[in-house]
Amino acid sequence: MPESLTDRPLLAVLRGERRDPPPVWLMRQAGRYLPEYRALREAKGGFLAMCYDPETAAAITLQPIRRFGFDGAILFSDILVIPHALGQDLWFETGEGPRLAPPLLDGDLSGLSAKTSLLDPVYETVRRVVAELPAGTTMLGFAGSPWTVATYMVAGAGSKDQGAARRLAYGDPIAFQRVIDAIVGLTIDYLIGQIDAGVMAVQLFDSWAGTLAPDEFRRWVVAPNRAIVDAVRAARPDAAIIGFPKGIGEKLPFYARETGVDALGLDETIDPAWADEALPKGLPVQGNLDPLALIAGGAALERAVGTIRAALNTRPHIFNLGHGILPETPVSHVERLIAMVRQ
Repeated sequence: MPESLTDRPLLAVLRGERRDPPPVWLMRQAGRYLPEYRALREAKGGFLAMCYDPETAAAITLQPIRRFGFDGAILFSDILVIPHALGQDLWFETGEGPRLAPPLLDGDLSGLSAKTSLLDPVYETVRRVVAELPAGTTMLGFAGSPWTVATYMVAGAGSKDQGAARRLAYGDPIAFQRVIDAIVGLTIDYLIGQIDAGVMAVQLFDSWAGTLAPDEFRRWVVAPNRAIVDAVRAARPDAAIIGFPKGIGEKLPFYARETGVDALGLDETIDPAWADEALPKGLPVQGNLDPLALIAGGAALERAVGTIRAALNTRPHIFNLGHGILPETPVSHVERLIAMVRQ
């Protein structure tokens, strides 16, 4: 077996090997629940400025690795650097989240001027992290999946039902396809750039995949993700690709087969026993502890961890949350979780 697999448990699992105990990392593990992150953000300023500052972004990426010894380091950045690089203005309103201008309510990209050099600091962040990464730790990159990114680009902000993007996709699918195609093209280049800088595996986040009707899901989630997987795999065949389509429920087996991802992230609503039965045999899975169970701690956390471990005890498995870690999560609960997974 190649040295890179034997020495990196998370990467080995992504390639289909079962490890016991399973490797562990947490989505959004570099973030607001850590006092060292809050201190650095207070010193350095706004979130977006930190994403584009390689020294700061590398330090944040490494904070949870140094504190907890996770098996994976996930790049500190944001999915909306793609629309920013495509030419939309991007900023974050305190307490309200991201804003993009102009909103693409009609799908017209003609007024945008691409600024792909905005992604260069992200690649430098990767290089800096890899240079300091402990032996055995897998460097993970990521991008937003085209549907989820498009929902922000069309509405100019987040929304509860992704209504603006869904209306455009129904009302003018040709225009919406242009938005999706622009995201797909730049995302392919972006992920290849991360891999060339040192990333060993990438994750495609599709936070809003569960809001679409079946035909729309096939067109706007499955097909674009398949295009990205095929292009990245053709260009960089050694890189592993994790798909995380949140909220799609019974569509998971279809997504797994049709996108061709190397591993599948499970959100917290998925019964891991069902997933083990329904998904292709041998497909690595990641997840799926409820972030609120981690906040609760105690017996609730122990039960949830035990259920997941038991359900997936014959399948390649990466222990993770079913979505991102929440800011109010006690650090001591994360320490307890790691101890339970690794004991």
